[in-house]
Parts: sequence; structure tokens; C-alpha cells
Amino acid sequence: MDKHYRIGQLAALTGLTQRTIRYYDELGLLKTHDRTQGGQRLYSDADLIYIKRIMELKALSFSLDEISHIIRLGDEDESGEKRRSALLEGYKAKLEAALEKRRRLDEEVESLEWHVRQLEGSVGFKECPGSLCQSCSFKAGCSFREG
Repeated sequence: MDKHYRIGQLAALTGLTQRTIRYYDELGLLKTHDRTQGGQRLYSDADLIYIKRIMELKALSFSLDEISHIIRLGDEDESGEKRRSALLEGYKAKLEAALEKRRRLDEEVESLEWHVRQLEGSVGFKECPGSLCQSCSFKAGCSFREG
């Protein structure tokens, strides 16, 4: 038998606020429609699993619209193939974006390391002398060097 949780219990189990859970409910991301005699919504173990999946996907930069689309695919396809395909496509897109972000970050780190080495190896600090570029030990990474 499914266990049922009141919103406060579900919030405590997930670390989300009650407001966030209500918002997910309004968006149709949760499936439970059970209520107490007093009209309070009761959430199921399935809702707990959906919330954990939502949190995981959000941590991987999926938007709530993307998550909603993926969840709704389950209503269209009992086999789960549409949802699996959508998740796979989404994960691949997020991976590609993350790899590009890492590439840009690696370039920034390399540039910062170069500047640190340059300043640590110099005496004093003055503008680039220009005419001394040919003998400069940092010329390979310098954006101010002459032709």
C-alpha cells in the first residue's frame, strides 16, 4: 500500500519548501489527487519519486518546461520509450553545453595562469615596451605583441 504524506512531511523529506511543492503541483508535475477529509492534499510515494526526479533534472539544468514535457510523455506512451528518448536527447544536449562551458572555462584558467606567471616573473609593472617584444619570454601568450 502506498504511503501518504502531507505537504509538510513531503517538504521535510525532499528539502523543498511547501511553496515549491505547491507550485510543482499547480504545474501538473505531481500525480496525486487524494485529499484528507479536511481537504488537504495527500502526496504518495510516487509523488516523492517524481519530486526527486524533478530535483535531479533541475540540478542538471533542465527547465521546468522541459521537465513537464518529459513527465507528460508518460501519459502518451505506456512503454516509456518516448520519455526515454526525450531524456536521452535532453541529457545529450546538456552534456554538449557543459562540455562547451568547460572548454571556455579551461581557456580562461589557462589565460589566468599565464598572467599570474607573467606577473610573478616580472620586476615592477609597466606598460608593454613594444620594441622589446622579440626578447619577451611571454610573447607566445601576449595579445599586445607586435606582428
